[in-house]
Amino acid sequence: MTKRLKTILQYCLFLGLGIFLIWWSLKDLTASDRQEITQSLQKGNYGYIFPGLTVLILSHWVRALRWRLLMEPMGYTPSRANTFFAVMVGYLANQAVPRLGEVLRCSTLTRYEKIPFDKLLGTVILERMVDAISLLILLGLAMISQPYLYDSIIQTFFAGSAEKQESGSILWYFIGGLIVLLIVGGIWMRMTKRSLKDLLNATKKIGLHVWQGFITIKNLKRPWTFVLLTIALWSLYTLCVYTGFLMLQETSGFGWKEAITVLCAGSLGMIATPGGIGAYAFLVQKTMLLYQLNNGMGLALGWILWFLQTGAVLIFGALSLIALPIYNKNK
Repeated sequence: MTKRLKTILQYCLFLGLGIFLIWWSLKDLTASDRQEITQSLQKGNYGYIFPGLTVLILSHWVRALRWRLLMEPMGYTPSRANTFFAVMVGYLANQAVPRLGEVLRCSTLTRYEKIPFDKLLGTVILERMVDAISLLILLGLAMISQPYLYDSIIQTFFAGSAEKQESGSILWYFIGGLIVLLIVGGIWMRMTKRSLKDLLNATKKIGLHVWQGFITIKNLKRPWTFVLLTIALWSLYTLCVYTGFLMLQETSGFGWKEAITVLCAGSLGMIATPGGIGAYAFLVQKTMLLYQLNNGMGLALGWILWFLQTGAVLIFGALSLIALPIYNKNK
Protein backbone atom coordinates (compact mmCIF):
# COMPACT_ATOMS: atom_id res chain seq x y z
CA MET A 1 0.00 0.00 0.00
CA THR A 2 1.43 3.38 -1.03
CA LYS A 3 1.86 6.16 1.50
CA ARG A 4 -0.59 8.39 -0.37
CA LEU A 5 -3.29 5.72 -0.44
CA LYS A 6 -2.80 5.05 3.28
CA THR A 7 -3.16 8.77 4.02
CA ILE A 8 -6.36 8.94 1.97
CA LEU A 9 -7.81 5.92 3.78
CA GLN A 10 -6.95 7.41 7.18
CA TYR A 11 -8.58 10.68 6.21
CA CYS A 12 -11.72 8.90 4.97
CA LEU A 13 -11.88 6.95 8.25
CA PHE A 14 -11.66 10.05 10.44
CA LEU A 15 -14.01 12.04 8.22
CA GLY A 16 -16.47 9.15 8.19
CA LEU A 17 -16.40 9.11 11.98
CA GLY A 18 -17.17 12.83 12.01
CA ILE A 19 -20.10 12.44 9.62
CA PHE A 20 -21.44 9.54 11.67
CA LEU A 21 -21.31 11.62 14.85
CA ILE A 22 -23.14 14.47 13.10
CA TRP A 23 -25.92 12.04 12.15
CA TRP A 24 -25.95 10.49 15.62
CA SER A 25 -26.32 13.87 17.32
CA LEU A 26 -29.20 14.85 15.02
CA LYS A 27 -31.16 11.63 14.80
CA ASP A 28 -32.99 11.94 18.14
CA LEU A 29 -33.93 15.60 17.80
CA THR A 30 -37.68 16.11 17.69
CA ALA A 31 -39.47 18.75 15.64
CA SER A 32 -39.83 20.75 18.85
CA ASP A 33 -36.06 20.52 19.47
CA ARG A 34 -35.29 21.76 15.95
CA GLN A 35 -37.70 24.66 16.33
CA GLU A 36 -36.17 25.57 19.68
CA ILE A 37 -32.67 25.53 18.17
CA THR A 38 -33.76 27.77 15.30
CA GLN A 39 -35.42 30.28 17.62
CA SER A 40 -32.46 30.31 19.99
CA LEU A 41 -29.94 30.86 17.18
CA GLN A 42 -32.08 33.68 15.78
CA LYS A 43 -32.04 35.40 19.20
CA GLY A 44 -28.31 34.73 19.73
CA ASN A 45 -26.03 37.55 20.88
CA TYR A 46 -23.43 37.40 18.12
CA GLY A 47 -21.68 40.52 19.33
CA TYR A 48 -19.45 38.12 21.26
CA ILE A 49 -18.01 36.63 18.05
CA PHE A 50 -15.28 39.25 17.73
CA PRO A 51 -14.18 38.97 21.41
CA GLY A 52 -14.23 35.19 21.00
CA LEU A 53 -12.00 35.36 17.91
CA THR A 54 -9.67 37.76 19.72
CA VAL A 55 -9.34 35.36 22.65
CA LEU A 56 -8.61 32.45 20.30
CA ILE A 57 -5.92 34.31 18.35
CA LEU A 58 -4.34 35.43 21.60
CA SER A 59 -4.29 31.78 22.76
CA HIS A 60 -2.53 30.74 19.54
CA TRP A 61 0.02 33.53 20.09
CA VAL A 62 0.64 32.28 23.63
CA ARG A 63 1.09 28.73 22.28
CA ALA A 64 3.69 30.04 19.82
CA LEU A 65 5.59 31.82 22.61
CA ARG A 66 5.52 28.67 24.75
CA TRP A 67 6.75 26.52 21.85
CA ARG A 68 9.58 28.99 21.30
CA LEU A 69 10.72 28.49 24.90
CA LEU A 70 11.20 24.77 24.20
CA MET A 71 13.68 25.59 21.44
CA GLU A 72 15.92 27.78 23.61
CA PRO A 73 17.80 24.90 25.36
CA MET A 74 18.82 23.67 21.89
CA GLY A 75 20.25 27.09 21.01
CA TYR A 76 17.50 28.26 18.64
CA THR A 77 15.50 31.49 18.93
CA PRO A 78 13.20 31.80 15.90
CA SER A 79 11.26 35.01 15.41
CA ARG A 80 7.96 35.25 17.23
CA ALA A 81 6.15 36.03 13.98
CA ASN A 82 7.46 32.96 12.14
CA THR A 83 6.68 30.75 15.13
CA PHE A 84 3.11 32.08 15.26
CA PHE A 85 2.64 31.67 11.50
CA ALA A 86 3.91 28.08 11.71
CA VAL A 87 1.47 27.29 14.53
CA MET A 88 -1.45 28.68 12.52
CA VAL A 89 -0.42 26.77 9.37
CA GLY A 90 -0.32 23.62 11.49
CA TYR A 91 -3.83 24.24 12.82
CA LEU A 92 -5.00 24.83 9.26
CA ALA A 93 -3.56 21.49 8.14
CA ASN A 94 -5.30 19.71 11.02
CA GLN A 95 -8.62 20.78 9.53
CA ALA A 96 -7.89 18.36 6.69
CA VAL A 97 -5.99 15.49 8.30
CA PRO A 98 -5.66 14.97 12.08
CA ARG A 99 -2.07 15.31 13.37
CA LEU A 100 -0.76 16.45 9.97
CA GLY A 101 -0.50 19.95 11.43
CA GLU A 102 2.19 18.93 13.93
CA VAL A 103 4.41 17.80 11.06
CA LEU A 104 3.62 20.78 8.86
CA ARG A 105 4.30 23.43 11.49
CA CYS A 106 7.71 21.84 12.14
CA SER A 107 8.56 21.73 8.43
CA THR A 108 7.38 25.35 8.03
CA LEU A 109 9.69 26.59 10.78
CA THR A 110 12.50 24.41 9.43
CA ARG A 111 12.15 26.11 6.06
CA TYR A 112 12.18 29.69 7.31
CA GLU A 113 14.35 29.44 10.44
CA LYS A 114 16.71 26.59 9.44
CA ILE A 115 16.03 24.59 12.61
CA PRO A 116 16.46 20.80 12.18
CA PHE A 117 13.10 19.14 11.68
CA ASP A 118 13.70 16.22 14.05
CA LYS A 119 14.53 18.54 16.92
CA LEU A 120 11.36 20.54 16.35
CA LEU A 121 9.31 17.35 16.25
CA GLY A 122 10.67 16.39 19.66
CA THR A 123 9.50 19.72 21.11
CA VAL A 124 6.02 19.22 19.64
CA ILE A 125 5.78 15.76 21.23
CA LEU A 126 6.74 17.32 24.57
CA GLU A 127 4.21 20.11 24.06
CA ARG A 128 1.43 17.57 23.47
CA MET A 129 2.45 15.72 26.62
CA VAL A 130 2.20 18.94 28.62
CA ASP A 131 -1.22 19.59 27.07
CA ALA A 132 -2.40 16.10 28.05
CA ILE A 133 -1.24 16.65 31.64
CA SER A 134 -2.91 20.08 31.67
CA LEU A 135 -6.16 18.54 30.45
CA LEU A 136 -6.05 15.94 33.23
CA ILE A 137 -5.47 18.70 35.79
CA LEU A 138 -8.43 20.65 34.42
CA LEU A 139 -10.59 17.54 34.56
CA GLY A 140 -9.54 17.07 38.18
CA LEU A 141 -10.44 20.70 38.94
CA ALA A 142 -13.83 20.18 37.31
CA MET A 143 -14.51 17.12 39.47
CA ILE A 144 -13.29 18.83 42.67
CA SER A 145 -15.23 22.04 42.08
CA GLN A 146 -18.35 20.08 41.12
CA PRO A 147 -18.58 17.10 43.51
CA TYR A 148 -21.96 16.15 42.04
CA LEU A 149 -20.47 15.77 38.57
CA TYR A 150 -19.50 12.10 38.99
CA ASP A 151 -23.04 11.15 40.03
CA SER A 152 -24.43 13.19 37.14
CA ILE A 153 -22.21 11.30 34.68
CA ILE A 154 -23.38 7.95 36.05
CA GLN A 155 -27.06 8.96 35.99
CA THR A 156 -26.85 10.55 32.54
CA PHE A 157 -24.89 7.91 30.68
CA PHE A 158 -25.45 4.72 32.70
CA ALA A 159 -28.96 5.14 34.11
CA GLY A 160 -30.99 1.93 34.21
CA SER A 161 -27.94 -0.22 33.82
CA ALA A 162 -26.80 -0.92 37.37
CA GLU A 163 -24.58 -3.79 36.40
CA LYS A 164 -22.37 -1.39 34.45
CA GLN A 165 -21.61 0.40 37.68
CA GLU A 166 -20.15 -2.64 39.34
CA SER A 167 -16.42 -2.63 39.76
CA GLY A 168 -16.08 -5.89 37.90
CA SER A 169 -17.29 -4.22 34.70
CA ILE A 170 -14.16 -2.04 34.66
CA LEU A 171 -12.08 -5.18 34.12
CA TRP A 172 -14.20 -6.16 31.13
CA TYR A 173 -13.82 -2.67 29.64
CA PHE A 174 -10.05 -2.97 30.07
CA ILE A 175 -9.97 -6.42 28.45
CA GLY A 176 -12.17 -5.20 25.61
CA GLY A 177 -9.92 -2.18 25.03
CA LEU A 178 -6.84 -4.41 25.02
CA ILE A 179 -8.42 -6.72 22.45
CA VAL A 180 -9.27 -3.75 20.23
CA LEU A 181 -5.68 -2.50 20.47
CA LEU A 182 -4.36 -5.94 19.52
CA ILE A 183 -6.71 -6.13 16.53
CA VAL A 184 -5.76 -2.63 15.36
CA GLY A 185 -2.09 -3.48 15.80
CA GLY A 186 -2.53 -6.67 13.78
CA ILE A 187 -4.34 -4.84 10.98
CA TRP A 188 -1.63 -2.17 10.94
CA MET A 189 1.13 -4.78 10.65
CA ARG A 190 -0.69 -6.56 7.85
CA MET A 191 -1.47 -3.37 5.88
CA THR A 192 2.05 -1.99 6.22
CA LYS A 193 3.72 -5.40 5.94
CA ARG A 194 5.50 -4.84 9.24
CA SER A 195 6.51 -7.41 11.82
CA LEU A 196 6.13 -7.45 15.59
CA LYS A 197 9.75 -6.32 15.80
CA ASP A 198 8.90 -3.24 13.72
CA LEU A 199 6.02 -2.45 16.07
CA LEU A 200 8.31 -2.75 19.10
CA ASN A 201 10.93 -0.56 17.42
CA ALA A 202 8.27 2.08 16.70
CA THR A 203 7.21 1.98 20.35
CA LYS A 204 10.84 2.30 21.42
CA LYS A 205 11.30 5.27 19.08
CA ILE A 206 8.27 7.02 20.59
CA GLY A 207 9.65 6.37 24.06
CA LEU A 208 12.99 7.89 23.01
CA HIS A 209 11.23 11.04 21.77
CA VAL A 210 9.37 11.28 25.08
CA TRP A 211 12.64 10.96 27.01
CA GLN A 212 14.27 13.63 24.86
CA GLY A 213 11.28 15.83 25.60
CA PHE A 214 11.73 15.39 29.34
CA ILE A 215 15.39 16.37 28.99
CA THR A 216 14.37 19.52 27.10
CA ILE A 217 11.90 20.65 29.75
CA LYS A 218 14.46 19.96 32.46
CA ASN A 219 16.91 22.33 30.78
CA LEU A 220 14.48 25.17 30.16
CA LYS A 221 16.09 28.55 30.71
CA ARG A 222 12.82 30.08 31.93
CA PRO A 223 10.78 27.24 33.46
CA TRP A 224 8.37 29.51 35.37
CA THR A 225 7.63 31.48 32.22
CA PHE A 226 6.74 28.17 30.57
CA VAL A 227 4.38 27.31 33.46
CA LEU A 228 2.75 30.75 33.36
CA LEU A 229 2.26 30.55 29.59
CA THR A 230 0.67 27.11 29.98
CA ILE A 231 -1.75 28.46 32.60
CA ALA A 232 -2.50 31.46 30.36
CA LEU A 233 -3.10 29.18 27.37
CA TRP A 234 -5.71 27.00 29.06
CA SER A 235 -7.28 30.01 30.78
CA LEU A 236 -7.83 31.59 27.36
CA TYR A 237 -9.34 28.34 26.05
CA THR A 238 -11.74 28.36 29.02
CA LEU A 239 -12.58 32.02 28.37
CA CYS A 240 -13.43 31.15 24.77
CA VAL A 241 -15.96 28.53 25.93
CA TYR A 242 -17.42 31.03 28.40
CA THR A 243 -17.77 33.54 25.53
CA GLY A 244 -19.74 30.88 23.65
CA PHE A 245 -22.08 30.53 26.64
CA LEU A 246 -22.87 34.24 26.42
CA MET A 247 -24.01 33.94 22.80
CA LEU A 248 -27.12 31.93 23.68
CA GLN A 249 -29.78 33.02 26.12
CA GLU A 250 -30.24 29.45 27.39
CA THR A 251 -26.55 29.05 28.28
CA SER A 252 -25.71 32.61 29.40
CA GLY A 253 -26.21 31.60 33.03
CA PHE A 254 -23.43 29.03 33.01
CA GLY A 255 -20.05 29.94 34.47
CA TRP A 256 -16.40 28.92 34.71
CA LYS A 257 -16.99 25.49 36.22
CA GLU A 258 -19.21 24.43 33.33
CA ALA A 259 -16.80 26.01 30.85
CA ILE A 260 -13.93 23.88 32.15
CA THR A 261 -16.02 20.71 31.82
CA VAL A 262 -17.01 21.60 28.25
CA LEU A 263 -13.39 22.44 27.41
CA CYS A 264 -12.23 19.00 28.56
CA ALA A 265 -14.87 17.23 26.46
CA GLY A 266 -14.41 19.44 23.41
CA SER A 267 -10.63 19.00 23.44
CA LEU A 268 -11.11 15.26 22.95
CA GLY A 269 -13.47 15.97 20.06
CA MET A 270 -10.87 18.12 18.29
CA ILE A 271 -8.50 15.15 18.34
CA ALA A 272 -10.98 12.52 17.16
CA THR A 273 -11.87 13.85 13.69
CA PRO A 274 -10.45 16.34 11.13
CA GLY A 275 -10.84 19.72 12.78
CA GLY A 276 -13.20 18.17 15.32
CA ILE A 277 -16.05 18.02 12.77
CA GLY A 278 -19.01 16.20 14.27
CA ALA A 279 -17.10 14.94 17.30
CA TYR A 280 -16.69 18.34 18.98
CA ALA A 281 -20.38 19.30 18.84
CA PHE A 282 -21.42 15.74 19.77
CA LEU A 283 -19.29 15.69 22.94
CA VAL A 284 -20.38 19.19 23.95
CA GLN A 285 -23.99 18.14 23.44
CA LYS A 286 -23.60 15.09 25.69
CA THR A 287 -21.63 17.07 28.28
CA MET A 288 -24.34 19.71 28.60
CA LEU A 289 -26.82 16.97 29.50
CA LEU A 290 -24.98 16.89 32.83
CA TYR A 291 -26.30 20.40 33.45
CA GLN A 292 -29.88 19.58 32.41
CA LEU A 293 -29.55 21.36 29.06
CA ASN A 294 -31.57 19.47 26.44
CA ASN A 295 -30.02 17.76 23.42
CA GLY A 296 -31.03 20.48 20.99
CA MET A 297 -29.54 23.40 22.90
CA GLY A 298 -26.42 21.43 23.77
CA LEU A 299 -25.91 20.71 20.08
CA ALA A 300 -26.47 24.37 19.18
CA LEU A 301 -23.82 25.40 21.71
CA GLY A 302 -21.41 22.77 20.38
CA TRP A 303 -21.76 23.97 16.79
CA ILE A 304 -21.36 27.65 17.79
CA LEU A 305 -18.13 26.89 19.64
CA TRP A 306 -16.88 24.71 16.77
CA PHE A 307 -17.64 27.34 14.13
CA LEU A 308 -15.90 29.98 16.25
CA GLN A 309 -12.71 27.92 16.55
CA THR A 310 -12.76 26.69 12.96
CA GLY A 311 -13.40 30.20 11.62
CA ALA A 312 -10.40 31.54 13.53
CA VAL A 313 -8.16 28.80 12.14
CA LEU A 314 -9.37 29.12 8.54
CA ILE A 315 -9.04 32.91 8.48
CA PHE A 316 -5.75 33.34 10.31
CA GLY A 317 -4.26 30.11 8.98
CA ALA A 318 -4.81 31.33 5.42
CA LEU A 319 -3.43 34.78 6.31
CA SER A 320 -0.36 33.12 7.83
CA LEU A 321 0.29 31.20 4.60
CA ILE A 322 0.21 34.52 2.74
CA ALA A 323 2.27 36.37 5.35
CA LEU A 324 5.13 33.84 5.61
CA PRO A 325 6.82 34.52 2.24
CA ILE A 326 6.20 38.27 2.60
CA TYR A 327 7.68 38.47 6.09
CA ASN A 328 10.69 36.37 5.04
CA LYS A 329 11.25 37.91 1.59
CA ASN A 330 14.76 39.06 2.52
CA LYS A 331 15.87 35.64 3.80
